[in-house]
Amino acid sequence: MQGLIEIAQSILRRNLNLQANENILIVTDAESVKIADIFFQAGVDIGNETQLLKMKTRTKSGEEPPRLVADAMKAAEVVLCITHHSLTHTKARKEASANGTRVATMPGLTMDMLQEGAITADYSEVERLTAYYCELLDTGNTVTIEKENTTLTFSIKGRNGIPSTGVFREKGESGNLPSGESYIAPIEDSANGTILIDGSIAGIGVLKEPILLTIENGRLADASGEAGKQLLQLLGKENGRIIAEFGIGTNKKARLTGNVLEDEKVYGTVHIAFGSNKPFGGTNEAGVHIDCVVKDPVVTIDGKEIFPAR
Repeated sequence: MQGLIEIAQSILRRNLNLQANENILIVTDAESVKIADIFFQAGVDIGNETQLLKMKTRTKSGEEPPRLVADAMKAAEVVLCITHHSLTHTKARKEASANGTRVATMPGLTMDMLQEGAITADYSEVERLTAYYCELLDTGNTVTIEKENTTLTFSIKGRNGIPSTGVFREKGESGNLPSGESYIAPIEDSANGTILIDGSIAGIGVLKEPILLTIENGRLADASGEAGKQLLQLLGKENGRIIAEFGIGTNKKARLTGNVLEDEKVYGTVHIAFGSNKPFGGTNEAGVHIDCVVKDPVVTIDGKEIFPAR
């Protein structure tokens, strides 16, 4: 147990740049409270004022926490969201960041992930790769993803790339931890084509067989197989089916485990998501955000292949 507390202390200092006298808030739920307790003890042992708020488990990623939790997030200097489902793309996280809080979202973090894989990365390399891909996104207009016999094309013109390095030094910085991705909100009605998802899907896990997604004018029109049916149910029939995100993994230590927190960070993968994207530069609000990971695709931005990084 002491070894895990020491790892958590290292994360607080290295990734969150914890300073003396800063208040730490840990938001958790029943599924994640054991790991949250480790970070709580780590903060206490360092000497910082540390509080833990346990809420009812959200039903899906992107669902808002209670107002009491959202208000507390705005009041702390450092927040860790150690929860079953992700709070990354919620208004509560966005409002806390706007108020100057440094927020690390850690949905589905496991004991294994606390010691192995993405968390052990060389974060200076993660920062370098993330900056490289964000520059491509910032200056890009059109993205094409090819996988076997499928092709999906969409516009990112005028949108800004978002770095998620897992390192949060300045006021208002936020993102996943562990991390390593560059992501952007595509133009919502611009995506057309098909894409084979063969990695994992948030809330479903590693796929036993690939599923084929058909997207028309930015909206998910069909999804094959049993996992496809599950995805459609998770997204609902309204705005949840609108394309929300295109992301590029930048963490060479990340593994495909079935936990999207780590899966979408794997270098050489990309992911698309459906649902809410207003918190990071889009226009859609849906109360849900579901990521779908593609292994080893051929991806071009304005005709330039993005793997390997140059």
